[in-house]
Amino acid sequence: MPRARVNGLELEYDTFGSPADPPLVLVMGLGAQMVTWEVGFCELLAEGGFHVVRFDNRDIGLSSYLDDLPTPDLGALAAGDLTTAPYLLSDLASDVTGLFDALGFGRAHVVGASMGGMIVQQLAIDAPERLLSLTSIMSTTGDPSVGHPEPAALAGLTRPPAATREQAIEDGVAWFKLVGSPGHPSDDEFLRMKATRNHDRANHPAGGLRQAAAVVASGDRTAELREVRVPTLVLHGESDPLINVSGGKATAEAIPDAELVLFPGTGHELPRQLWPAIAETIIAHARKA
Repeated sequence: MPRARVNGLELEYDTFGSPADPPLVLVMGLGAQMVTWEVGFCELLAEGGFHVVRFDNRDIGLSSYLDDLPTPDLGALAAGDLTTAPYLLSDLASDVTGLFDALGFGRAHVVGASMGGMIVQQLAIDAPERLLSLTSIMSTTGDPSVGHPEPAALAGLTRPPAATREQAIEDGVAWFKLVGSPGHPSDDEFLRMKATRNHDRANHPAGGLRQAAAVVASGDRTAELREVRVPTLVLHGESDPLINVSGGKATAEAIPDAELVLFPGTGHELPRQLWPAIAETIIAHARKA
Protein backbone atom coordinates (compact mmCIF):
# COMPACT_ATOMS: atom_id res chain seq x y z
CA MET A 1 0.00 0.00 0.00
CA PRO A 2 1.16 3.60 -0.56
CA ARG A 3 2.53 5.92 2.12
CA ALA A 4 2.29 9.69 2.44
CA ARG A 5 4.89 11.94 4.06
CA VAL A 6 3.01 14.07 6.58
CA ASN A 7 4.37 16.26 9.41
CA GLY A 8 7.67 14.40 9.36
CA LEU A 9 5.87 11.05 9.58
CA GLU A 10 4.77 8.40 7.10
CA LEU A 11 1.07 7.52 7.00
CA GLU A 12 -0.02 4.24 5.41
CA TYR A 13 -3.19 4.59 3.34
CA ASP A 14 -5.24 3.08 0.56
CA THR A 15 -8.13 4.18 -1.61
CA PHE A 16 -11.39 3.01 -3.14
CA GLY A 17 -13.31 4.41 -6.09
CA SER A 18 -12.42 6.96 -8.73
CA PRO A 19 -9.98 9.83 -8.04
CA ALA A 20 -12.32 11.94 -10.16
CA ASP A 21 -15.00 11.72 -7.45
CA PRO A 22 -15.15 13.99 -4.38
CA PRO A 23 -12.72 12.78 -1.68
CA LEU A 24 -14.06 11.20 1.50
CA VAL A 25 -11.46 10.47 4.20
CA LEU A 26 -12.09 7.89 6.94
CA VAL A 27 -10.42 8.44 10.32
CA MET A 28 -10.27 5.50 12.74
CA GLY A 29 -10.18 5.42 16.53
CA LEU A 30 -7.94 4.66 19.47
CA GLY A 31 -5.52 1.84 18.78
CA ALA A 32 -7.53 0.87 15.69
CA GLN A 33 -5.93 0.31 12.31
CA MET A 34 -7.37 1.50 9.02
CA VAL A 35 -8.49 -2.04 8.19
CA THR A 36 -11.13 -1.59 10.89
CA TRP A 37 -12.89 0.30 8.10
CA GLU A 38 -13.78 -2.99 6.43
CA VAL A 39 -13.36 -3.27 2.65
CA GLY A 40 -17.05 -3.97 2.07
CA PHE A 41 -18.05 -0.80 3.89
CA CYS A 42 -15.49 1.30 2.01
CA GLU A 43 -16.75 -0.09 -1.29
CA LEU A 44 -20.32 0.93 -0.44
CA LEU A 45 -19.16 4.51 0.10
CA ALA A 46 -17.17 4.45 -3.14
CA GLU A 47 -20.19 3.12 -5.03
CA GLY A 48 -22.06 6.15 -3.72
CA GLY A 49 -19.79 8.38 -5.80
CA PHE A 50 -16.81 9.15 -3.57
CA HIS A 51 -13.06 8.68 -3.70
CA VAL A 52 -12.64 6.95 -0.35
CA VAL A 53 -9.38 7.09 1.60
CA ARG A 54 -8.62 5.14 4.78
CA PHE A 55 -5.31 5.42 6.62
CA ASP A 56 -3.44 4.45 9.76
CA ASN A 57 -3.15 7.26 12.30
CA ARG A 58 0.33 7.99 13.62
CA ASP A 59 1.56 5.45 16.16
CA ILE A 60 -0.62 2.60 14.91
CA GLY A 61 -0.84 0.09 12.10
CA LEU A 62 1.84 0.57 9.45
CA SER A 63 2.25 4.31 9.93
CA SER A 64 5.19 5.84 11.80
CA TYR A 65 5.63 4.97 15.48
CA LEU A 66 6.81 7.57 17.98
CA ASP A 67 8.50 5.18 20.37
CA ASP A 68 11.22 7.72 21.13
CA LEU A 69 8.70 9.81 23.08
CA PRO A 70 8.32 9.39 26.86
CA THR A 71 5.64 7.07 28.24
CA PRO A 72 2.61 9.20 29.20
CA ASP A 73 1.25 9.28 32.74
CA LEU A 74 -2.52 8.96 32.24
CA GLY A 75 -3.25 9.59 35.92
CA ALA A 76 -1.31 12.85 35.89
CA LEU A 77 -2.94 13.86 32.62
CA ALA A 78 -6.41 13.26 34.04
CA ALA A 79 -5.45 15.41 37.04
CA GLY A 80 -4.50 18.28 34.75
CA ASP A 81 -0.74 17.83 34.41
CA LEU A 82 -0.24 17.73 30.65
CA THR A 83 3.55 17.58 30.65
CA THR A 84 3.69 13.90 29.64
CA ALA A 85 1.25 14.21 26.72
CA PRO A 86 3.24 13.19 23.63
CA TYR A 87 0.86 14.98 21.27
CA LEU A 88 -2.74 16.18 21.16
CA LEU A 89 -5.84 15.59 19.06
CA SER A 90 -4.93 18.79 17.22
CA ASP A 91 -1.73 17.09 16.03
CA LEU A 92 -3.71 14.09 14.81
CA ALA A 93 -6.08 16.50 13.04
CA SER A 94 -3.07 18.18 11.43
CA ASP A 95 -2.03 14.76 10.12
CA VAL A 96 -5.38 14.55 8.33
CA THR A 97 -4.96 17.90 6.58
CA GLY A 98 -1.38 16.89 5.81
CA LEU A 99 -2.76 13.78 4.12
CA PHE A 100 -5.14 16.03 2.16
CA ASP A 101 -2.12 17.99 0.93
CA ALA A 102 -0.15 14.87 0.05
CA LEU A 103 -3.07 13.52 -2.00
CA GLY A 104 -3.90 16.86 -3.60
CA PHE A 105 -7.22 17.44 -1.83
CA GLY A 106 -8.13 21.09 -1.32
CA ARG A 107 -11.21 20.07 0.64
CA ALA A 108 -12.74 16.72 1.56
CA HIS A 109 -15.57 15.04 3.38
CA VAL A 110 -14.35 13.47 6.63
CA VAL A 111 -15.83 10.59 8.61
CA GLY A 112 -14.39 9.72 12.01
CA ALA A 113 -15.22 6.84 14.36
CA SER A 114 -14.61 6.89 18.14
CA MET A 115 -11.31 8.76 18.67
CA GLY A 116 -11.51 9.39 14.93
CA GLY A 117 -14.72 11.30 15.61
CA MET A 118 -12.82 13.43 18.11
CA ILE A 119 -10.10 14.03 15.53
CA VAL A 120 -12.53 15.21 12.85
CA GLN A 121 -14.33 17.39 15.40
CA GLN A 122 -10.97 19.00 16.17
CA LEU A 123 -10.34 19.33 12.45
CA ALA A 124 -13.62 21.23 12.06
CA ILE A 125 -12.44 23.57 14.81
CA ASP A 126 -8.89 24.05 13.50
CA ALA A 127 -9.36 23.99 9.71
CA PRO A 128 -13.05 24.23 8.76
CA GLU A 129 -12.11 25.65 5.36
CA ARG A 130 -10.67 22.23 4.41
CA LEU A 131 -13.91 20.33 5.06
CA LEU A 132 -16.87 19.69 2.78
CA SER A 133 -18.78 17.81 5.49
CA LEU A 134 -18.20 16.14 8.85
CA THR A 135 -19.53 12.82 10.15
CA SER A 136 -18.79 11.88 13.77
CA ILE A 137 -19.55 8.25 14.66
CA MET A 138 -19.75 6.73 18.18
CA SER A 139 -17.76 9.62 19.60
CA THR A 140 -18.05 12.41 22.16
CA THR A 141 -17.10 16.03 22.89
CA GLY A 142 -14.49 15.54 25.60
CA ASP A 143 -16.94 16.71 28.27
CA PRO A 144 -16.32 14.25 31.15
CA SER A 145 -19.99 14.32 32.13
CA VAL A 146 -21.07 12.57 28.90
CA GLY A 147 -19.98 9.56 26.87
CA HIS A 148 -18.79 7.64 29.91
CA PRO A 149 -17.85 3.96 29.45
CA GLU A 150 -19.42 1.09 31.31
CA PRO A 151 -17.05 -0.42 33.92
CA ALA A 152 -16.53 -3.66 31.96
CA ALA A 153 -15.65 -1.73 28.80
CA LEU A 154 -13.22 0.50 30.66
CA ALA A 155 -11.58 -2.56 32.21
CA GLY A 156 -11.26 -4.17 28.78
CA LEU A 157 -9.75 -1.01 27.31
CA THR A 158 -7.09 -0.82 30.04
CA ARG A 159 -6.21 -4.54 30.06
CA PRO A 160 -2.43 -5.16 29.94
CA PRO A 161 -1.06 -6.25 26.53
CA ALA A 162 -1.07 -9.99 25.90
CA ALA A 163 2.24 -11.85 26.15
CA THR A 164 1.59 -14.19 23.21
CA ARG A 165 -0.02 -14.08 19.78
CA GLU A 166 -2.62 -16.64 20.81
CA GLN A 167 -3.62 -14.66 23.87
CA ALA A 168 -3.71 -11.42 21.91
CA ILE A 169 -6.15 -12.96 19.43
CA GLU A 170 -8.32 -14.35 22.23
CA ASP A 171 -8.30 -10.94 23.92
CA GLY A 172 -9.29 -9.35 20.62
CA VAL A 173 -12.27 -11.65 20.18
CA ALA A 174 -13.34 -11.01 23.78
CA TRP A 175 -13.07 -7.26 23.22
CA PHE A 176 -15.20 -7.36 20.07
CA LYS A 177 -17.86 -9.30 21.95
CA LEU A 178 -17.73 -6.91 24.90
CA VAL A 179 -18.33 -3.77 22.84
CA GLY A 180 -20.43 -5.41 20.12
CA SER A 181 -24.06 -4.93 19.17
CA PRO A 182 -26.67 -6.93 21.08
CA GLY A 183 -29.16 -6.31 18.29
CA HIS A 184 -26.75 -7.22 15.48
CA PRO A 185 -24.41 -9.96 16.75
CA SER A 186 -21.39 -11.13 14.76
CA ASP A 187 -20.39 -14.76 14.42
CA ASP A 188 -17.25 -16.00 16.14
CA GLU A 189 -15.53 -16.77 12.83
CA PHE A 190 -15.76 -13.15 11.69
CA LEU A 191 -14.55 -11.83 15.05
CA ARG A 192 -11.59 -14.22 15.08
CA MET A 193 -10.69 -13.22 11.54
CA LYS A 194 -10.63 -9.56 12.59
CA ALA A 195 -8.60 -10.20 15.73
CA THR A 196 -6.07 -12.33 13.84
CA ARG A 197 -5.77 -9.85 10.97
CA ASN A 198 -5.29 -6.91 13.33
CA HIS A 199 -2.60 -8.64 15.37
CA ASP A 200 -0.68 -10.03 12.43
CA ARG A 201 -0.78 -6.81 10.43
CA ALA A 202 0.66 -4.69 13.25
CA ASN A 203 0.75 -5.03 17.04
CA HIS A 204 1.81 -1.82 18.79
CA PRO A 205 0.17 -1.27 22.21
CA ALA A 206 2.54 1.58 23.11
CA GLY A 207 1.08 3.67 20.30
CA GLY A 208 -2.42 3.15 21.62
CA LEU A 209 -1.32 4.41 25.03
CA ARG A 210 0.05 7.60 23.50
CA GLN A 211 -3.17 8.08 21.53
CA ALA A 212 -5.17 7.66 24.76
CA ALA A 213 -2.97 10.32 26.35
CA ALA A 214 -3.81 12.66 23.47
CA VAL A 215 -7.53 12.17 24.10
CA VAL A 216 -7.22 12.82 27.84
CA ALA A 217 -4.93 15.83 27.42
CA SER A 218 -7.05 17.52 24.76
CA GLY A 219 -9.97 18.22 27.10
CA ASP A 220 -13.48 19.42 26.40
CA ARG A 221 -14.27 20.74 22.90
CA THR A 222 -17.89 21.75 23.58
CA ALA A 223 -17.44 25.52 23.54
CA GLU A 224 -15.37 25.41 20.34
CA LEU A 225 -17.82 23.02 18.68
CA ARG A 226 -20.56 25.62 19.14
CA GLU A 227 -18.70 27.77 16.62
CA VAL A 228 -18.46 25.03 13.96
CA ARG A 229 -20.44 25.69 10.78
CA VAL A 230 -19.37 22.62 8.78
CA PRO A 231 -22.38 20.48 7.76
CA THR A 232 -22.37 17.77 10.44
CA LEU A 233 -23.87 14.32 10.85
CA VAL A 234 -23.63 12.45 14.16
CA LEU A 235 -24.18 8.69 14.28
CA HIS A 236 -24.26 6.62 17.47
CA GLY A 237 -25.37 3.23 18.69
CA GLU A 238 -27.91 3.28 21.48
CA SER A 239 -26.21 0.29 23.16
CA ASP A 240 -22.62 1.58 23.00
CA PRO A 241 -20.84 0.39 26.18
CA LEU A 242 -17.55 2.21 25.52
CA ILE A 243 -18.77 5.71 24.63
CA ASN A 244 -22.26 6.12 25.99
CA VAL A 245 -24.83 7.48 23.56
CA SER A 246 -24.92 10.67 25.64
CA GLY A 247 -21.60 11.52 23.97
CA GLY A 248 -23.17 11.47 20.54
CA LYS A 249 -26.17 13.45 21.72
CA ALA A 250 -23.90 16.06 23.27
CA THR A 251 -21.92 16.32 20.02
CA ALA A 252 -25.08 16.95 18.01
CA GLU A 253 -26.31 19.48 20.57
CA ALA A 254 -23.02 21.37 20.50
CA ILE A 255 -22.64 21.73 16.71
CA PRO A 256 -25.26 24.05 15.22
CA ASP A 257 -27.72 22.33 12.86
CA ALA A 258 -26.06 18.92 13.27
CA GLU A 259 -28.18 15.91 12.33
CA LEU A 260 -28.31 13.08 14.88
CA VAL A 261 -29.09 9.50 13.82
CA LEU A 262 -29.23 6.75 16.47
CA PHE A 263 -29.09 3.02 15.81
CA PRO A 264 -30.97 0.78 18.27
CA GLY A 265 -29.23 -2.37 19.48
CA THR A 266 -25.85 -1.12 18.23
CA GLY A 267 -22.65 -1.08 20.26
CA HIS A 268 -19.21 0.40 19.67
CA GLU A 269 -18.78 -0.88 16.14
CA LEU A 270 -20.17 -0.75 12.62
CA PRO A 271 -22.03 -4.08 12.43
CA ARG A 272 -22.10 -5.69 9.00
CA GLN A 273 -25.90 -5.87 9.09
CA LEU A 274 -26.03 -2.06 9.20
CA TRP A 275 -23.35 -1.25 6.63
CA PRO A 276 -25.89 -0.38 3.90
CA ALA A 277 -27.94 1.85 6.23
CA ILE A 278 -24.88 3.59 7.68
CA ALA A 279 -23.28 4.09 4.27
CA GLU A 280 -26.52 5.43 2.78
CA THR A 281 -26.86 7.92 5.64
CA ILE A 282 -23.29 9.17 5.19
CA ILE A 283 -23.66 9.37 1.40
CA ALA A 284 -26.91 11.33 1.65
CA HIS A 285 -25.34 13.76 4.11
CA ALA A 286 -22.23 14.30 1.99
CA ARG A 287 -24.27 14.82 -1.17
CA LYS A 288 -26.50 17.34 0.59
CA ALA A 289 -23.48 19.19 1.94
